[in-house]
Amino acid sequence: MPGLSRRYFFLGALALTQACRRAVRQPYAARNHQVSIVKAPSYSADLTEIVRRILIEHRVSIAGKKIVLKPNLVEFDSRAPINTHPVFVSSVAEAFRSLGAKQVRIAEGPGHRRMTLDLASSAGYFEAVPKFESQFTDLNLDDVTRVSLRQPFSSLSELYLPNTVLDCDLLVSLAKMKTHHWAGATLSMKNFFGVVPGAIYGWPKNVLHWAGIPECIADLHYSLPPQFAIVDGIEAMEGNGPILGTKKLAGVIVAGAHTPSVDATSCRIMKIDPDKIRYLQLVASRSAWNSSAIDQIGESIAAVETPFALVPEFSSLRLT
Repeated sequence: MPGLSRRYFFLGALALTQACRRAVRQPYAARNHQVSIVKAPSYSADLTEIVRRILIEHRVSIAGKKIVLKPNLVEFDSRAPINTHPVFVSSVAEAFRSLGAKQVRIAEGPGHRRMTLDLASSAGYFEAVPKFESQFTDLNLDDVTRVSLRQPFSSLSELYLPNTVLDCDLLVSLAKMKTHHWAGATLSMKNFFGVVPGAIYGWPKNVLHWAGIPECIADLHYSLPPQFAIVDGIEAMEGNGPILGTKKLAGVIVAGAHTPSVDATSCRIMKIDPDKIRYLQLVASRSAWNSSAIDQIGESIAAVETPFALVPEFSSLRLT
């Protein structure tokens, strides 16, 4: 162009390049993850249809896929909602099958009990889940593969993980909404501790505790296959969780494809500040994500929030 020096041409081109870079980066940095909040007053609700709607709304790719459902199966006490309710697990399995899943397996590796099927029987899984034993894998005893950890948060450099989990197309965390006397809250991400095999790491998997609980939660988040989370907050647990707490009737299901966002949303429902949960801080430190970058679907947090009792050591986590 007449009158345009080489210097101004160069500066203009440089400015245009930088603007293009910002235009490419900005949508990623500003991306909000979607999280569904659905009221469910009891386990007699049509949970299969509720979960079906959630999966369709999130456009989860299911047809022809191998799905592994990972409930939270820890201990059994008829007076306390310690485990993911078996009716909830059965309903989720049926929802995935109805949407064309090639295979749906239920898999868990309890950290306290060695006799997993006995625990599942006591917790009502055999009654609630048709042909439970034929579709269940004990992850404590599964064949494993060594997985190297890239830039681990914990003191571990590798993890031995079950092949049933590593070979699936989608790993679904069916966590129980509970407080936790070490992590503050145990939700969809902490639930993956049950993936780590007890046959290698022992009971109650103290290797992970020694390596750092929040740090291992974050390491597992980055080491596992694609994930989806559906949190059972219908009957939850408050106080001295994850085992010795008391029942909390929260009447809610929380779900989404980004487990940190699901956990942050669940924390806010529990009136816990997600920005004070250490494992969520670690995830935020390595990504553009933050706990406010969430698009809520369905109910608002204000419509379902209810303060969960906290042990005194975690009173500082209270969201005010």
